[in-house]
Amino acid sequence: MSELKHTPLHALHLELGARMVPFAGYDMPVQYKLGLIREHQHTREQAGLFDVSHMGQVRLSGANAATAMEKLVPVDVVDLAEGNQRYAVFTNEQGGILDDLMITNAGDHLFVVVNAACKDQDIAHMRNGLGDDVEHEVLDRALLALQGPAAAKVLARFAPDCSNMLFMDATSLSIDGAECFVSRSGYSGEDGYEISIANHDAEHIARLLLAETEVQAIGLGARDSLRLEVGLCLYGHDLDSETTPIESSLLWALSKARRADGERPGGYPGAEVIHRHQAQGVSQKRIGLRGQSRVPVREGAELVDAEGRIIGKVTSGSFGPTVGAPIAMGYLETGFAVVDTEVFAMVRGKPLAMAVAKMPFVPQRYYRG
Repeated sequence: MSELKHTPLHALHLELGARMVPFAGYDMPVQYKLGLIREHQHTREQAGLFDVSHMGQVRLSGANAATAMEKLVPVDVVDLAEGNQRYAVFTNEQGGILDDLMITNAGDHLFVVVNAACKDQDIAHMRNGLGDDVEHEVLDRALLALQGPAAAKVLARFAPDCSNMLFMDATSLSIDGAECFVSRSGYSGEDGYEISIANHDAEHIARLLLAETEVQAIGLGARDSLRLEVGLCLYGHDLDSETTPIESSLLWALSKARRADGERPGGYPGAEVIHRHQAQGVSQKRIGLRGQSRVPVREGAELVDAEGRIIGKVTSGSFGPTVGAPIAMGYLETGFAVVDTEVFAMVRGKPLAMAVAKMPFVPQRYYRG
Protein backbone atom coordinates (compact mmCIF):
# COMPACT_ATOMS: atom_id res chain seq x y z
CA MET A 1 0.00 0.00 0.00
CA SER A 2 1.17 3.50 -0.79
CA GLU A 3 1.60 5.87 2.13
CA LEU A 4 -1.54 7.78 3.07
CA LYS A 5 -1.61 11.49 2.26
CA HIS A 6 -2.24 14.10 4.95
CA THR A 7 -4.39 17.22 4.73
CA PRO A 8 -3.04 20.50 6.17
CA LEU A 9 -5.15 19.86 9.29
CA HIS A 10 -3.75 16.40 10.03
CA ALA A 11 -1.82 17.46 13.14
CA LEU A 12 -4.89 19.30 14.45
CA HIS A 13 -7.04 16.19 14.04
CA LEU A 14 -4.57 14.19 16.13
CA GLU A 15 -4.44 16.92 18.76
CA LEU A 16 -8.25 16.84 18.98
CA GLY A 17 -8.21 13.08 19.58
CA ALA A 18 -9.70 12.06 16.25
CA ARG A 19 -9.96 8.42 15.26
CA MET A 20 -8.23 8.33 11.90
CA VAL A 21 -9.07 5.99 9.01
CA PRO A 22 -7.86 5.60 5.42
CA PHE A 23 -10.23 7.31 2.99
CA ALA A 24 -9.58 7.97 -0.71
CA GLY A 25 -5.83 7.75 -0.15
CA TYR A 26 -5.83 10.12 2.84
CA ASP A 27 -5.59 9.64 6.59
CA MET A 28 -8.89 11.21 7.63
CA PRO A 29 -10.85 11.70 10.88
CA VAL A 30 -13.92 9.46 11.03
CA GLN A 31 -14.94 10.83 14.45
CA TYR A 32 -13.67 12.77 17.46
CA LYS A 33 -14.12 12.30 21.20
CA LEU A 34 -17.70 13.58 20.99
CA GLY A 35 -18.70 10.46 19.01
CA LEU A 36 -20.59 10.02 15.76
CA ILE A 37 -24.15 10.40 17.10
CA ARG A 38 -23.42 13.55 19.09
CA GLU A 39 -21.38 15.02 16.23
CA HIS A 40 -24.36 14.42 13.92
CA GLN A 41 -26.79 16.01 16.38
CA HIS A 42 -24.50 18.96 17.04
CA THR A 43 -24.33 19.77 13.33
CA ARG A 44 -28.13 19.67 13.09
CA GLU A 45 -28.47 21.93 16.15
CA GLN A 46 -25.44 24.25 16.09
CA ALA A 47 -22.43 24.15 13.72
CA GLY A 48 -19.88 21.54 12.72
CA LEU A 49 -16.50 22.05 11.09
CA PHE A 50 -15.42 19.41 8.57
CA ASP A 51 -12.05 18.96 6.90
CA VAL A 52 -12.78 18.13 3.26
CA SER A 53 -9.34 19.05 1.93
CA HIS A 54 -9.08 15.63 0.29
CA MET A 55 -11.52 16.81 -2.39
CA GLY A 56 -10.13 17.92 -5.74
CA GLN A 57 -10.15 21.63 -6.57
CA VAL A 58 -9.52 22.73 -10.17
CA ARG A 59 -9.43 26.12 -11.88
CA LEU A 60 -10.46 26.14 -15.56
CA SER A 61 -9.53 29.27 -17.51
CA GLY A 62 -10.03 30.44 -21.06
CA ALA A 63 -12.73 32.17 -23.11
CA ASN A 64 -14.25 28.82 -24.11
CA ALA A 65 -14.11 27.11 -20.70
CA ALA A 66 -17.89 27.17 -20.13
CA THR A 67 -18.73 26.03 -23.66
CA ALA A 68 -16.16 23.25 -23.45
CA MET A 69 -17.46 22.11 -20.07
CA GLU A 70 -20.93 21.64 -21.54
CA LYS A 71 -19.45 18.89 -23.74
CA LEU A 72 -18.82 16.85 -20.57
CA VAL A 73 -21.88 17.55 -18.40
CA PRO A 74 -25.67 17.72 -18.94
CA VAL A 75 -26.05 21.07 -17.17
CA ASP A 76 -26.17 24.70 -18.19
CA VAL A 77 -22.68 26.11 -17.71
CA VAL A 78 -22.76 28.79 -20.41
CA ASP A 79 -25.52 30.76 -18.65
CA LEU A 80 -24.30 30.12 -15.10
CA ALA A 81 -24.16 33.58 -13.56
CA GLU A 82 -20.95 34.91 -12.07
CA GLY A 83 -20.83 34.10 -8.38
CA ASN A 84 -23.15 31.10 -8.72
CA GLN A 85 -22.49 27.41 -8.23
CA ARG A 86 -24.20 24.41 -9.84
CA TYR A 87 -24.32 20.66 -9.21
CA ALA A 88 -23.28 18.54 -12.20
CA VAL A 89 -22.36 15.01 -13.23
CA PHE A 90 -19.76 13.67 -15.65
CA THR A 91 -21.29 11.00 -17.89
CA ASN A 92 -19.89 8.24 -20.10
CA GLU A 93 -21.05 7.12 -23.55
CA GLN A 94 -23.58 4.74 -21.97
CA GLY A 95 -25.13 7.57 -19.94
CA GLY A 96 -23.60 6.26 -16.71
CA ILE A 97 -22.24 8.66 -14.10
CA LEU A 98 -18.46 8.96 -13.81
CA ASP A 99 -18.66 11.36 -10.85
CA ASP A 100 -20.71 14.21 -9.44
CA LEU A 101 -19.15 17.62 -8.93
CA MET A 102 -19.73 21.30 -8.27
CA ILE A 103 -19.07 24.00 -10.89
CA THR A 104 -18.79 27.67 -9.95
CA ASN A 105 -18.56 30.68 -12.25
CA ALA A 106 -15.82 32.60 -10.46
CA GLY A 107 -15.71 35.42 -13.01
CA ASP A 108 -12.48 34.94 -14.93
CA HIS A 109 -12.50 31.15 -14.47
CA LEU A 110 -14.58 28.13 -13.52
CA PHE A 111 -13.91 26.68 -10.08
CA VAL A 112 -14.61 22.94 -10.01
CA VAL A 113 -14.73 20.66 -6.96
CA VAL A 114 -14.65 16.89 -7.55
CA ASN A 115 -14.80 13.88 -5.24
CA ALA A 116 -11.60 12.68 -3.59
CA ALA A 117 -11.90 9.07 -4.75
CA CYS A 118 -12.36 10.17 -8.38
CA LYS A 119 -9.98 13.12 -8.33
CA ASP A 120 -7.26 11.75 -10.63
CA GLN A 121 -9.67 10.28 -13.18
CA ASP A 122 -11.78 13.46 -13.22
CA ILE A 123 -8.76 15.67 -13.83
CA ALA A 124 -7.66 13.38 -16.68
CA HIS A 125 -11.23 13.39 -18.04
CA MET A 126 -11.25 17.19 -18.13
CA ARG A 127 -7.79 17.41 -19.69
CA ASN A 128 -8.83 15.00 -22.43
CA GLY A 129 -12.26 16.45 -23.04
CA LEU A 130 -12.00 20.22 -22.73
CA GLY A 131 -9.49 20.95 -25.47
CA ASP A 132 -6.17 22.74 -25.65
CA ASP A 133 -7.60 26.25 -25.31
CA VAL A 134 -8.84 25.60 -21.76
CA GLU A 135 -6.15 25.99 -19.12
CA HIS A 136 -6.28 23.56 -16.19
CA GLU A 137 -4.80 24.37 -12.79
CA VAL A 138 -5.10 21.74 -10.08
CA LEU A 139 -5.16 23.71 -6.85
CA ASP A 140 -3.24 22.58 -3.78
CA ARG A 141 -5.52 24.20 -1.21
CA ALA A 142 -7.38 23.22 1.91
CA LEU A 143 -11.17 22.97 1.93
CA LEU A 144 -13.21 23.44 5.12
CA ALA A 145 -16.96 23.03 5.51
CA LEU A 146 -18.78 24.93 8.25
CA GLN A 147 -22.28 23.42 8.45
CA GLY A 148 -25.33 23.89 10.64
CA PRO A 149 -27.98 26.45 11.63
CA ALA A 150 -25.40 28.54 13.51
CA ALA A 151 -22.86 28.55 10.64
CA ALA A 152 -23.87 31.93 9.22
CA LYS A 153 -23.86 33.61 12.62
CA VAL A 154 -20.40 32.23 13.39
CA LEU A 155 -18.77 33.07 10.07
CA ALA A 156 -20.30 36.57 10.04
CA ARG A 157 -18.22 37.43 13.13
CA PHE A 158 -15.12 37.22 10.94
CA ALA A 159 -16.53 37.91 7.45
CA PRO A 160 -19.78 39.95 7.75
CA ASP A 161 -20.44 39.85 3.99
CA CYS A 162 -21.14 36.10 4.17
CA SER A 163 -24.60 36.97 5.51
CA ASN A 164 -25.55 38.45 2.13
CA MET A 165 -24.96 35.15 0.34
CA LEU A 166 -27.76 32.77 -0.63
CA PHE A 167 -27.59 29.01 -1.18
CA MET A 168 -25.21 28.23 -4.07
CA ASP A 169 -23.69 31.72 -4.10
CA ALA A 170 -19.90 31.95 -4.14
CA THR A 171 -17.46 34.80 -3.63
CA SER A 172 -14.02 35.77 -2.36
CA LEU A 173 -13.96 36.74 1.31
CA SER A 174 -11.29 37.70 3.83
CA ILE A 175 -11.54 35.71 7.06
CA ASP A 176 -9.29 37.18 9.75
CA GLY A 177 -6.90 38.36 7.05
CA ALA A 178 -6.87 35.08 5.10
CA GLU A 179 -8.13 35.30 1.52
CA CYS A 180 -10.71 32.57 0.92
CA PHE A 181 -13.08 31.50 -1.84
CA VAL A 182 -16.38 30.71 -0.14
CA SER A 183 -19.60 29.09 -1.35
CA ARG A 184 -22.82 28.89 0.64
CA SER A 185 -23.31 25.17 0.18
CA GLY A 186 -22.43 21.84 1.71
CA TYR A 187 -23.19 18.15 2.10
CA SER A 188 -25.15 18.09 5.35
CA GLY A 189 -28.50 19.48 4.20
CA GLU A 190 -28.04 22.36 6.64
CA ASP A 191 -27.18 25.96 5.94
CA GLY A 192 -23.43 26.43 5.75
CA TYR A 193 -20.33 27.26 3.79
CA GLU A 194 -17.44 25.56 2.04
CA ILE A 195 -14.21 27.53 2.38
CA SER A 196 -11.31 27.08 -0.05
CA ILE A 197 -8.19 28.42 1.61
CA ALA A 198 -4.41 28.41 1.23
CA ASN A 199 -2.81 25.47 3.05
CA HIS A 200 -0.73 27.74 5.29
CA ASP A 201 -3.87 29.53 6.55
CA ALA A 202 -5.99 26.43 7.10
CA GLU A 203 -5.04 25.54 10.66
CA HIS A 204 -5.32 29.15 11.85
CA ILE A 205 -8.82 29.53 10.41
CA ALA A 206 -9.91 26.10 11.66
CA ARG A 207 -8.77 26.95 15.20
CA LEU A 208 -10.46 30.34 14.95
CA LEU A 209 -13.81 28.74 14.08
CA LEU A 210 -13.45 25.90 16.58
CA ALA A 211 -12.90 28.46 19.35
CA GLU A 212 -16.48 29.66 18.88
CA THR A 213 -18.87 28.07 21.37
CA GLU A 214 -21.28 26.87 18.67
CA VAL A 215 -18.65 24.94 16.68
CA GLN A 216 -17.37 21.38 17.09
CA ALA A 217 -15.00 19.36 14.89
CA ILE A 218 -16.97 16.74 12.97
CA GLY A 219 -15.67 13.61 11.25
CA LEU A 220 -16.50 11.65 8.11
CA GLY A 221 -18.84 9.31 9.99
CA ALA A 222 -21.33 12.04 10.84
CA ARG A 223 -20.84 13.60 7.41
CA ASP A 224 -22.13 10.34 5.93
CA SER A 225 -25.16 10.01 8.21
CA LEU A 226 -26.03 13.69 7.74
CA ARG A 227 -25.99 13.45 3.94
CA LEU A 228 -28.02 10.23 3.95
CA GLU A 229 -30.78 11.80 6.07
CA VAL A 230 -31.19 14.58 3.51
CA GLY A 231 -31.09 12.23 0.50
CA LEU A 232 -27.72 13.24 -0.95
CA CYS A 233 -25.82 10.67 -3.00
CA LEU A 234 -22.34 9.31 -2.37
CA TYR A 235 -20.46 8.50 -5.56
CA GLY A 236 -19.34 4.90 -5.86
CA HIS A 237 -22.29 3.83 -3.72
CA ASP A 238 -25.55 5.53 -4.80
CA LEU A 239 -24.13 6.67 -8.16
CA ASP A 240 -21.83 4.78 -10.52
CA SER A 241 -20.77 4.38 -14.13
CA GLU A 242 -23.50 1.77 -14.77
CA THR A 243 -26.40 3.99 -13.70
CA THR A 244 -27.85 6.97 -15.57
CA PRO A 245 -29.11 10.20 -13.99
CA ILE A 246 -32.70 9.16 -14.74
CA GLU A 247 -32.28 5.84 -12.92
CA SER A 248 -30.55 7.78 -10.13
CA SER A 249 -33.57 10.10 -9.72
CA LEU A 250 -31.42 13.08 -10.71
CA LEU A 251 -33.67 14.52 -13.41
CA TRP A 252 -33.59 17.79 -11.43
CA ALA A 253 -29.83 17.95 -12.10
CA LEU A 254 -30.28 17.95 -15.88
CA SER A 255 -30.68 21.60 -16.85
CA LYS A 256 -33.74 22.32 -19.00
CA ALA A 257 -31.56 23.94 -21.66
CA ARG A 258 -29.65 20.66 -22.13
CA ARG A 259 -32.63 18.28 -22.26
CA ALA A 260 -33.98 16.85 -25.53
CA ASP A 261 -36.42 19.76 -25.95
CA GLY A 262 -34.04 22.43 -24.63
CA GLU A 263 -32.11 25.25 -26.30
CA ARG A 264 -28.83 23.30 -26.35
CA PRO A 265 -29.88 19.64 -26.22
CA GLY A 266 -27.35 16.86 -25.81
CA GLY A 267 -23.77 17.28 -26.95
CA TYR A 268 -22.34 15.45 -23.93
CA PRO A 269 -21.41 11.74 -23.54
CA GLY A 270 -24.43 9.44 -23.31
CA ALA A 271 -26.98 12.14 -24.11
CA GLU A 272 -29.02 9.90 -26.42
CA VAL A 273 -29.32 7.19 -23.76
CA ILE A 274 -30.32 9.70 -21.10
CA HIS A 275 -32.87 11.37 -23.38
CA ARG A 276 -34.35 7.95 -24.20
CA HIS A 277 -34.55 7.06 -20.50
CA GLN A 278 -36.33 10.33 -19.79
CA ALA A 279 -38.84 9.78 -22.61
CA GLN A 280 -39.46 6.04 -22.24
CA GLY A 281 -38.81 5.40 -18.56
CA VAL A 282 -36.39 3.05 -16.82
CA SER A 283 -36.55 -0.36 -15.18
CA GLN A 284 -35.07 0.74 -11.85
CA LYS A 285 -35.08 3.89 -9.73
CA ARG A 286 -33.15 5.22 -6.75
CA ILE A 287 -35.45 5.42 -3.74
CA GLY A 288 -35.41 5.99 0.01
CA LEU A 289 -36.26 3.28 2.52
CA ARG A 290 -37.29 3.49 6.16
CA GLY A 291 -36.87 0.49 8.43
CA GLN A 292 -39.83 -0.94 10.29
CA SER A 293 -37.58 -2.25 13.09
CA ARG A 294 -34.56 -0.85 14.96
CA VAL A 295 -32.04 -2.93 13.01
CA PRO A 296 -29.96 -0.85 10.56
CA VAL A 297 -29.64 -2.11 7.00
CA ARG A 298 -26.26 -1.63 5.36
CA GLU A 299 -24.98 -1.15 1.84
CA GLY A 300 -25.14 -4.28 -0.30
CA ALA A 301 -28.24 -5.81 1.28
CA GLU A 302 -30.56 -7.37 -1.28
CA LEU A 303 -34.14 -6.08 -1.47
CA VAL A 304 -36.87 -8.66 -2.07
CA ASP A 305 -40.64 -8.69 -2.44
CA ALA A 306 -43.08 -10.66 -0.27
CA GLU A 307 -42.33 -13.82 -2.27
CA GLY A 308 -38.58 -13.44 -1.79
CA ARG A 309 -37.80 -12.39 -5.36
CA ILE A 310 -34.83 -10.02 -5.62
CA ILE A 311 -36.10 -6.62 -6.78
CA GLY A 312 -33.22 -4.31 -5.86
CA LYS A 313 -30.37 -3.53 -3.51
CA VAL A 314 -29.35 -1.08 -0.80
CA THR A 315 -26.56 1.33 -1.72
CA SER A 316 -26.34 3.34 1.54
CA GLY A 317 -27.80 2.60 4.92
CA SER A 318 -27.47 3.42 8.61
CA PHE A 319 -29.42 4.46 11.67
CA GLY A 320 -30.64 8.03 11.17
CA PRO A 321 -29.97 9.90 14.44
CA THR A 322 -32.39 12.72 13.59
CA VAL A 323 -35.01 10.38 12.10
CA GLY A 324 -34.71 7.99 15.04
CA ALA A 325 -34.99 4.94 12.80
CA PRO A 326 -32.96 2.95 10.28
CA ILE A 327 -32.88 4.61 6.88
CA ALA A 328 -31.42 3.57 3.57
CA MET A 329 -31.08 4.50 -0.06
CA GLY A 330 -31.05 2.03 -2.90
CA TYR A 331 -32.44 0.89 -6.23
CA LEU A 332 -35.74 -0.87 -6.83
CA GLU A 333 -37.59 -2.14 -9.85
CA THR A 334 -39.70 0.81 -10.96
CA GLY A 335 -42.97 -0.99 -10.18
CA PHE A 336 -42.04 -1.10 -6.49
CA ALA A 337 -40.60 2.44 -6.35
CA VAL A 338 -43.77 3.95 -4.90
CA VAL A 339 -43.90 5.63 -1.49
CA ASP A 340 -45.20 3.35 1.31
CA THR A 341 -44.66 0.14 -0.71
CA GLU A 342 -43.43 -2.59 1.64
CA VAL A 343 -40.26 -4.43 0.64
CA PHE A 344 -37.82 -6.55 2.60
CA ALA A 345 -34.07 -6.19 3.12
CA MET A 346 -32.12 -9.40 3.60
CA VAL A 347 -29.93 -9.03 6.71
CA ARG A 348 -27.97 -12.11 7.79
CA GLY A 349 -30.40 -14.30 5.89
CA LYS A 350 -33.53 -12.79 7.45
CA PRO A 351 -36.02 -10.45 5.72
CA LEU A 352 -36.49 -7.12 7.50
CA ALA A 353 -39.55 -5.06 6.55
CA MET A 354 -38.86 -1.64 5.06
CA ALA A 355 -41.15 0.92 3.47
CA VAL A 356 -40.31 3.00 0.42
CA ALA A 357 -40.04 6.54 1.74
CA LYS A 358 -39.99 9.99 0.23
CA MET A 359 -36.61 11.68 0.39
CA PRO A 360 -35.21 13.68 2.04
CA PHE A 361 -35.90 11.92 5.34
CA VAL A 362 -35.04 15.18 7.12
CA PRO A 363 -35.93 18.55 5.49
CA GLN A 364 -33.05 20.35 3.80
CA ARG A 365 -32.52 23.76 5.36
CA TYR A 366 -30.44 25.64 2.80
CA TYR A 367 -30.61 29.43 3.07
CA ARG A 368 -32.52 30.83 0.10
CA GLY A 369 -33.40 34.21 1.61
